[in-house]
Amino acid sequence: MVRFNGVNHLAMATGDMDRTIRFWRDLLGMRLVAGLGRPGYRHYFFQLSDTDLVAFFEWSGVKPMAKKDHGRPVSGPFIFDHVSFGLESEDELWELKDRLEAAGFSVSDVIDHGFIHSIYSFDPNGIPIEFSVNVQGRDIRKTPTVVDVNPSEVTLEGSEPLPDKWPTVKTRTPRSARITYPGAGSELFHGKKET
Repeated sequence: MVRFNGVNHLAMATGDMDRTIRFWRDLLGMRLVAGLGRPGYRHYFFQLSDTDLVAFFEWSGVKPMAKKDHGRPVSGPFIFDHVSFGLESEDELWELKDRLEAAGFSVSDVIDHGFIHSIYSFDPNGIPIEFSVNVQGRDIRKTPTVVDVNPSEVTLEGSEPLPDKWPTVKTRTPRSARITYPGAGSELFHGKKET
């Protein structure tokens, strides 16, 4: 089974990279660790943790999203509700709430979800963001908990992955056939340009 080590990066879009940098780097305190670009294209990466990044494409014509309350149901085509970033302590949650409010951003009250405490806001692009701290002694990663009053049959199969539910790999790519092609950013480290 493949082992994941975090979210390498979550890629979102902006029409104003400078405003995005001000929010994510200067207000939230995430380091700007990579910036790729050429006329009409930018892709910048902010460090969330030792293993996780948040990235933004800057495309002309991108407008901030219309604000939708986090978790409010919608109908029709839809792909993304919100992203939650973990914090280390309750004090940091309140500190961030104060910082966002001082900067003029609307922030929810602190909400108790039983296993996390959270605040909700929006970045300058209208991206719905949540900030959460684990409730001490309630780690759902260590003790998975489902309290759905009407769980599906698939849910009732439990928390552990069941890889036999998908076809097995019949032919693996041999090492001799593994080719990695240069893409945007390779020029930063290898001097190669994207073709």
